[in-house]
Amino acid sequence: MSNGRRARVTQVLALLVALVALVLVPTQGGSAAPAAPRYKVLGLYQGTWDAAHIAFVKEANPWFSRMATQHNFSYTASTDWNILANDGALNQYQVVLFLDALPGSAAQRSGFQRYVERGGGWLGFHVAAYNDNPGGWNWYHNTLLGTGRFKNNTWGPTTAKLKVENRSHPATAGLPATFTSSVSEWYSWTNDLRQNPNIQILASVDPSSFPLGTDPNQTWRSGYYPIMWTNKNYRVLYANFGHNAMDYPNNRPLSSTFASDTQNKFLIDGLNWLGSR
Repeated sequence: MSNGRRARVTQVLALLVALVALVLVPTQGGSAAPAAPRYKVLGLYQGTWDAAHIAFVKEANPWFSRMATQHNFSYTASTDWNILANDGALNQYQVVLFLDALPGSAAQRSGFQRYVERGGGWLGFHVAAYNDNPGGWNWYHNTLLGTGRFKNNTWGPTTAKLKVENRSHPATAGLPATFTSSVSEWYSWTNDLRQNPNIQILASVDPSSFPLGTDPNQTWRSGYYPIMWTNKNYRVLYANFGHNAMDYPNNRPLSSTFASDTQNKFLIDGLNWLGSR
């Protein structure tokens, strides 16, 4: 074979090898298209009342955004509670969060009830269950949450040792028997949730936490206090945390609701369950 012909054959072989390499080996620095989110989460908030609740919202929205990236769901934060009254807009989301409030208008409340009754997922935090008049929205406070009226709270905000009461639920299956929560102010209500057959309590205050609180006039010294629960008839979760300790004069947070890895696991596992409808 002449030198010229040998050179041409060598060039053709080199080209073929290069083409095969392009097909079989990804381009250096390239990346595959991101997978579609497994489910979509809408976080509703007001961000206007009580510095401790505002501090929670300000850390919750970035935290959920980071978790969305890590766990392949999408997260949208909004102060437009009228989305609840728009079935077409609301049904784009598999999970709705109430971060620091609850819907106020009749249209928002009716839309949210329709959403939940059709199987939409919901996770409410702390003040989302606060009320002085449970009859003002009977379905939400008495049927969905089962709480009745707000009764009292601990003060100041502290951690609590929580006892996991149900480890068969997807939101709590991966949790230990007890764990220490992040700092929060803790609520109690007039109804005993243990007497409601539709309510499944997931975690409560462990008796070793007592006394719970730092103000002698607002300290729990004994009793039964549910902290996380679900309603067997709906795809919902409620978590009685979401109030940071605050240096109120200087508007400075002194704690983080996301400081407990175990509590965070409950949130992620709970979201994955809520979003799996």
